[in-house]
Amino acid sequence: MSKSARNHQKRNNPLVQSGPPWGAIAFFTVIGVIVTAAVAFAAWQAFKPVEPIAGLIERDGLERGHVTTKIEYDTNPPMGGKHNAVWQNCDGRVYDQPLQNEHAVHSLEHGAVWITYRPGLDSKALGKLKDRVSNTDYTMLSPVPDQDSPIVLTAWGKQLKTDDADDDRIDAFLRAYVKGPQTPEPGAACIGGKDTP
Repeated sequence: MSKSARNHQKRNNPLVQSGPPWGAIAFFTVIGVIVTAAVAFAAWQAFKPVEPIAGLIERDGLERGHVTTKIEYDTNPPMGGKHNAVWQNCDGRVYDQPLQNEHAVHSLEHGAVWITYRPGLDSKALGKLKDRVSNTDYTMLSPVPDQDSPIVLTAWGKQLKTDDADDDRIDAFLRAYVKGPQTPEPGAACIGGKDTP
């Protein structure tokens, strides 16, 4: 076979092609763009700024650390501070008895939102709070007999008081602060702790 016949045969053989593989380049470029867009969107979702919530109470510089004694907190329910080494389970838990503050505060440190209510809250309103908590990981609900508002939502260093279980700010607070940017220990567990009040 002559040299020109061999060259002609190589050009016509799909397994022996010269030049860039444009199909593969285009495919992997599209995949790269999609992956980059997905990662960028996830990062934006995780770090997008929190919209202000009317009536939000904030506290900075809360102490952290474990203690074995009872603590007198300066807010009720407490917004953070030193706490027991064992957290309160907060995987969408509904408790029918008051919690020990020292365990609940540890859960706040893990990114939980603690919704509390004054005993005697209307059963319909309480049912709405129970539904929200039961369907939201890193939350817990319990009564607090002597709190000054019928309903209080608390995250580490954040608190919102309301008298209405239909208040739109409740969902805004949950979106903003369940495992939110205020969390001192992101990624920490909300199960495997104290399971009873």
